[in-house]
Amino acid sequence: MVRNIASYVSVTLTILTLLYASFQSKETIDLSKYSTEGLILNYTVSIDATVNDNHSALTDSDFEFSPYLGKSFVGFKEALAFKESGGDYSSVNTYGYLGKYQFGSETLKLIGIHNPTKFLKNPKLQEKAFIANSARNKWILRRDIKNFVGKRINGIIITESGMLAAAHLAGPGSVKKYLRSYGLDNFADGYGTTVHNYMKRFSGYDTSFIKGNKKAKAL
Repeated sequence: MVRNIASYVSVTLTILTLLYASFQSKETIDLSKYSTEGLILNYTVSIDATVNDNHSALTDSDFEFSPYLGKSFVGFKEALAFKESGGDYSSVNTYGYLGKYQFGSETLKLIGIHNPTKFLKNPKLQEKAFIANSARNKWILRRDIKNFVGKRINGIIITESGMLAAAHLAGPGSVKKYLRSYGLDNFADGYGTTVHNYMKRFSGYDTSFIKGNKKAKAL
């Protein structure tokens, strides 16, 4: 009887000793292989980013538009492009306007581009075309920029960027008519977008980068 009790006590003490030892042990785990050191983790992806089947490879400029560009010139041209085509260099609308900035063939001729097909396939040329057309429009509107910037027409403050955006939409002549009629002559394109719409939507960007040039060409 005494021997049995001693055996039970011995087994119990052995179990308690093993449990105590297991709780006291500290297992060291090497987490170095899970380190994020050296990885670029600060990035964003546009909610609207999509893959266009017409492009075999997308470039950085395909995703250049970002609200973080603010009121810079790049912000201006990318916001305008996003409104025109969603930023798609291969876009052709129902009226035949071409590319990221939706140029008409007659406007392209004015800045030295006579092959719309090649233009549509050349993103660099499209960017040059935007700069050249903006420079030409700024030269045409130079007196109106001087006379109307800062004035209020139809509830909006007139700005140079708003004027250049409206000129891109409707031509500088339509912008002159709008300003000189104090908003009464308000051109609308085939989709119903007006000079006033663009004056308001693209107000206040920094377009000082653009220098007025009567003979501006993309080539």
